[in-house]
Amino acid sequence: MSTFQAPSPDAAVYVISVAAELSGLHPQTLRTYERIGLITPGRTVGGGRRYSHRDIEQLRTIAELTASGIGLEGVKRILALQNQVATLQQRTAELTAELEATREALRDALAVRRTPERLPVLRTPEPPGALVVWRRQR
Repeated sequence: MSTFQAPSPDAAVYVISVAAELSGLHPQTLRTYERIGLITPGRTVGGGRRYSHRDIEQLRTIAELTASGIGLEGVKRILALQNQVATLQQRTAELTAELEATREALRDALAVRRTPERLPVLRTPEPPGALVVWRRQR
């Protein structure tokens, strides 16, 4: 007996009528939002629109923003800024992890060295062959 697996949030599975019902919007509104670039649904081989769960959530967000009096251009700008913030947060997390790994490598290298005046040279994984040279200020 096989078990049911829910589709991923990015899987484009809902036809426009279902997406309209789930988001509380009219299908023509969804087409308008697509035309002005607020949403980009997936497409079938035949050209039919398919919406993902993430698309439905974005449509609900758009509906909330427009209901609060924000125009479509304002909504577009808000969504772009939200995407930018999410991207920057992800990059910050990556850089923080990389910094901590570098600090840990430095601590390990310093622990095995007997002369604390000279710091080690660390090789970084990206870009290949790059060097990090630590020098103490005197």
